[in-house]
Amino acid sequence: QVQLVESGGGLVQAGDSLRLSCAASTRTFNTYAMGWFRQAPGKERELTAAISRSDSRTYYPDSVKGRFTISRDNAKNTVYLQMNSLKPGDTAVYYCAAKPSQYAWTIYRRAEEYYYWGQGTQVTVSS
Repeated sequence: QVQLVESGGGLVQAGDSLRLSCAASTRTFNTYAMGWFRQAPGKERELTAAISRSDSRTYYPDSVKGRFTISRDNAKNTVYLQMNSLKPGDTAVYYCAAKPSQYAWTIYRRAEEYYYWGQGTQVTVSS
């Protein structure tokens, strides 16, 4: 069982930046591919960013490409989401997720592929 704890959310203005962190309670963090998802009220959970086990591959949907950056520090068992140029449309609860992966370079885009989830952190962007 892996516990994931997100932090770093908050209330910001449009154009501001935030960095989310997700700490994992596992000694084998480097065997997990990681993802950040978000869910706004009345909407489905959507992928925001994903990173492979090896940190060599990342994926972003068009909605955040060029503004968000996912990274990981395997020595600290932590994955980050740097969010720049935030927009009101980015307002949501942000969740990190982990999937054990045999493959160093594979990224996973679907929520149902992930095994473990954090409790979420609220990000609110005012206009």
